[in-house]
Amino acid sequence: MKKNKNQSVTAANKSNRSLGARIYRYRGFYLMFLPVFVFAVIFFYLPMLGVRYAFTNYNGIKDPVFIGFDNFTKMFSMPGFWSAFTNTLEISVIKLILTTFAAVVVSIFLNEIFNIHFKKLVQTIIYLPHFMSWVVTASIFSLILAPTGHGLVNTLLVNMGILDQSEMIYFLGNSKWWRFTYYLINIWKETGWQTVIFMATLAGMNTELYEAASIDGAGRWGKMRYITFPALKNTILTVIILNLAKVMNLFESAFVLQNDAVLDVSNVLETYIYYQTFNSGAIPNYGYSTAVGLFKSLVGCVLVLVCNHWSKKVREGRGIV
Repeated sequence: MKKNKNQSVTAANKSNRSLGARIYRYRGFYLMFLPVFVFAVIFFYLPMLGVRYAFTNYNGIKDPVFIGFDNFTKMFSMPGFWSAFTNTLEISVIKLILTTFAAVVVSIFLNEIFNIHFKKLVQTIIYLPHFMSWVVTASIFSLILAPTGHGLVNTLLVNMGILDQSEMIYFLGNSKWWRFTYYLINIWKETGWQTVIFMATLAGMNTELYEAASIDGAGRWGKMRYITFPALKNTILTVIILNLAKVMNLFESAFVLQNDAVLDVSNVLETYIYYQTFNSGAIPNYGYSTAVGLFKSLVGCVLVLVCNHWSKKVREGRGIV
């Protein structure tokens, strides 16, 4: 009783401290947080003031002229916009599903490796591509997939008798093959990054569950099905929700891998905004570009909210946002 009374008194004293006293007490933590806070304000919140240009006609030279929702009316009437919007959703969602699935599969197989040194070596190898810039990645795969005798993939296909010398495939310049190639490159580059998250979940699992399953006669596949997969479910949902926030922000990977021959299947909203602003052949209308960006952000927000609502149902009402 005396111990509980002392704890209550201590808690009351803490709650009665002034805000300034509490800030001073934990000043070290606030100082560490300050650079992050300043960075977030400058690069994430201050730019939001530019949303007002979405309702104006502004070319960066003359003063902006308020035109209401005319930019949005123009946007919804442009066939190029709807093509880019559809491409963005299709490419981003499929890429998210494929990379997440690949990361889960790789993590499960890595978890089955008992030699810790070999496991770390494999994990490091598949993790390294994440640190390569997309410009370097695009250059490497442009050489590997080149439709010439110097292209490794086409040379192998010709030597195996699958293709003739005159039938070499331009994977990055053919609308039929571009998306398939794009997904493979993304899996190669991003799987290792997501694997770290899933491996951390698996490392924290109770090993007694596997021992109990072995006693009950469960094999390796049975353990994966009834122990490993259920343990990863919440992490998979978390990764999907976090990545859904970036679904509409697809730019660099698509931009460096696309060309004029495949714009019909590779042009996404971010590249559409880029071309409208800097490559349209006319004076750019920053108001229209801002309107497209605002619409893109709203769609991304809706996707996150819908996915979180769905995750609550899947996880019996335990949301994570």
